[in-house]
Parts: sequence; C-alpha cells; structure tokens
Amino acid sequence: MTSATDFDLVVIGGGPGGYVAAIRAAQLGLRTAVVEREHLGGICLNWGCIPTKALLRTSELYRQIKEAEAFGLRVDGVGFDFERLVRRSRDVAGKLARGVAYLMKKNKIAVFDATGRLEGPGRVALAGHDGTTLPSLTASHIIVATGARARSLPGLEPDGTRIWTYKEAMVPDRLPQSLLVIGSGAIGIEFASFYSALGAAVTVVEVQDRILPVEDEEISKLAHTAFVKQRLTIHTSATVEQLRDTETGVSARLRTADGNTTEMAVERVILAVGITGNVEGLGLEEQGVKIDRGHIVVDAWCRTGVPGLYAIGDVVGPPWLAHKAMHEGVLCVEKIAGAKAVHPLDPASVPGCTYCTPQIASLGLTERAAREAGYELKIGRYPYAANGKAIALGETDGLVKTIFDAKTGALLGAHMIGAEVTELIQGFAIGKTLETTEAELMATIFPHPTLSEMMHESVLDAFGRALHI
Repeated sequence: MTSATDFDLVVIGGGPGGYVAAIRAAQLGLRTAVVEREHLGGICLNWGCIPTKALLRTSELYRQIKEAEAFGLRVDGVGFDFERLVRRSRDVAGKLARGVAYLMKKNKIAVFDATGRLEGPGRVALAGHDGTTLPSLTASHIIVATGARARSLPGLEPDGTRIWTYKEAMVPDRLPQSLLVIGSGAIGIEFASFYSALGAAVTVVEVQDRILPVEDEEISKLAHTAFVKQRLTIHTSATVEQLRDTETGVSARLRTADGNTTEMAVERVILAVGITGNVEGLGLEEQGVKIDRGHIVVDAWCRTGVPGLYAIGDVVGPPWLAHKAMHEGVLCVEKIAGAKAVHPLDPASVPGCTYCTPQIASLGLTERAAREAGYELKIGRYPYAANGKAIALGETDGLVKTIFDAKTGALLGAHMIGAEVTELIQGFAIGKTLETTEAELMATIFPHPTLSEMMHESVLDAFGRALHI
C-alpha cells in the first residue's frame, strides 16, 4: 500500500510553474504533491501579474474617465478612493489563489503547507512554519519551482517603508505625491504608469541608454515619447548612487548621462532592478546541482543533471514570465511521463507583455538582434492612427511592427505598442508556433473593424503591399 508521504512527483513551490506542473502530472496519472511555504499561486497570483493588472485597470479607467469629454460625455467630481482600489486588487488576487486551491483538490494533488528542502535522492524534508520537523516526502521525481525575489543593489537596499520592492508598491497606505522608480523594465514601467496616472510625480531612472531595454529600439523610443507626454520624468544612462532618509521621505543622489550629480527629494522609491532566483536553503549544492548567478542550470528538458531532479520557472532564469514557467512545467512533466511529441521551449516563441499605458508586447527577435544574426530583413510597420477601430476608440497612438526573413518569409519578430497589444500579440505567437510565413499571414482574413487589422497591414507593408497607408 502506498504511503501518504510517497509520491511519483513532488513539486517544491506552488506558483504558476509549480501548480501547473502538478496538474499536468495528475492528468497523466502521476501521484503528485506540492510543497508551498506561503501562498498557492506564488508571486504571480498574489503579488505580481494579477494584482498589478487590477491596479493598472483602475488607473486606465481613471484616465479614460478624465478624457470622457472627448467622447461627448460629462463626468463631474472625478476622484478615487485609494484604500478601496488597493483592496480590490488584493481581493482579485485572493479569489484566484483560492481557485488554485480548488484545482489542487479537484485533481487530487496533495498540498503541504511547509518549507521543503532536498535531503537526498528522491527525498524532500519538510519544516512547518513554527520550525517543527514534519515527515519527509519521497518521490521518483522532484521539480524545484521556487521562483525568484526582487534583487537589490549595494547601498540601495529596500526597507519596506520608504524604499519599496514590488510587494510594498502594491499595498501602500496612501498615494505618494512623488515617486522615484529605479529600473525601467516591465515591473518598473508598470508601477510608474500606475502611480503617474493617479497623479503622483514620477521619475524613472534607467542605467541603460533607453527605457524598456529588452524591447525593440523603435518601440522603446515611442514608449519614451508617450511617457514624457504623460509627464513622467525619465533619465537614461543614469544611476542612483545613494538613497538617504529624510523627515519627509527620501533624498536620492543621481548621476545623470552628462556625468553630473544631482539631488532629488521624493516621498517613496521603488526598486525594480531585476530578480534573483530563490535557490538558498534548498540543499541544491549538496545534491550536486549547478547554480549560475543565482539561477539553477538546466537542460532543454528542465533537468538539472542530477537524476530525478528538475527545475522550472523563474528559478532557472529568463525570461521571467509566468507563462514561460507554466509551459516549462508542462513539458517537463510530459517528458517525465514519456509522452510523445514533447518539444523543448523556444525562447523566441515566448511573448512578452508590459501593461502600462500604452501597452507594449513583443515576440521573437528585435530588428537589431535579427540584423546581428545575419538575416536579410523585410520590415513592416502600421500605425494606430490609420486604423478605423483605433480612431473610434480614441486610441490613435501606437505601432505594429513585423520583422521577416527576406529569403524564407519566416516571421522573426513582432513588436507592438498601443491599446490592447497584450491581447493582439498572441496572433503572432500562434503563427510563429505554426512556422507560418508571410504568405499565410497575408492570406488570412482579419475582421473589420478591429485592431487586429493592423497586424495584417504590418505584414502586407513588409512586402510592399499595404492597403491603407
């Protein structure tokens, strides 16, 4: 008879990668357990993807209401209840976390509310929240899905009160009047967009020479222009050398692109300078797992090199995206179960989305990366200002850019900025997965009037066939 602590698979970490891996394992008939030390759903559902989108939705509506007169509407007394909008964000996160708990129960997955540690081949030691030792779990296969946490910089460590990570930035007790955001990746820009829309004076500092540095340069430039128009102050090629508490907030010393230093006073600071994997305290090194710069090294099948031990999601490195973690969880488990037609993850097929205003979404190679890789390119562009649906929506700022291999017609990359591009990008993702060329995309009928027509027109433009510009 099987013991209550003996499983086919144990997953350490109940975030997007971990819980999805567990569900797929259960579907494949594996007796499965999840060990989670804090909240099912992980950072994504509780402190990341979901609650931030709830906050951003509020700021988006607030912006639209303030612009209602352009649509022939009158709205008097526009304002907001900051405590209530934060509470709504937490309620949304709580609802989805409860949904994950339901999925665990539905799929007969054992959940252990504890901290897990590898204690030998096929064994996971458990510790309760009060430090007590619980019975160990055994399994033929163990997946580490412990995620990552916010990275800090020497001398710029968060204090949780005035210098925030993403976690504190989501649950402030009031709206700060002034805010410094260090780092202009997706996390930093989303918070900058949210707080600026509600009226805070926001300054963004980026060490590289442009904001959103992983995006296509053309998209970064358009985003910069849009944010400055929204009254964000942006410093690129700049660093924050010191943060010092004051009576009213924080004093920051900036070294700007010209090499000069300047002091600025703000109420709060958000550190958004990347993340580092949660690799400590797991017994990884003792088991022979290789760790490189805070992340577990794995192969194309998420194997660590130690028999029966795997790792997925943020703990294995970029791209640090929930959907990438979920996909890894599925392919890892299917490989374990011996399923046919399992394919390694292709990083070029992982879409990235930033939910600021305007939204940004991308897939595959940027123009620069494609040129550096030696491709001869065909590039198409289509502006929002030429799209009927965008004009009707009052959302005329934006661009859809597509990049093709001129020799084969293969879609190399798609880069978009504007309303709802985070929903539109999946069309290109499907096309890339199907190894679609420009011929199939041009032959596809796109409904009118929709924003998606810009995707079609951008493809047509790359090959000199655009119809509406």
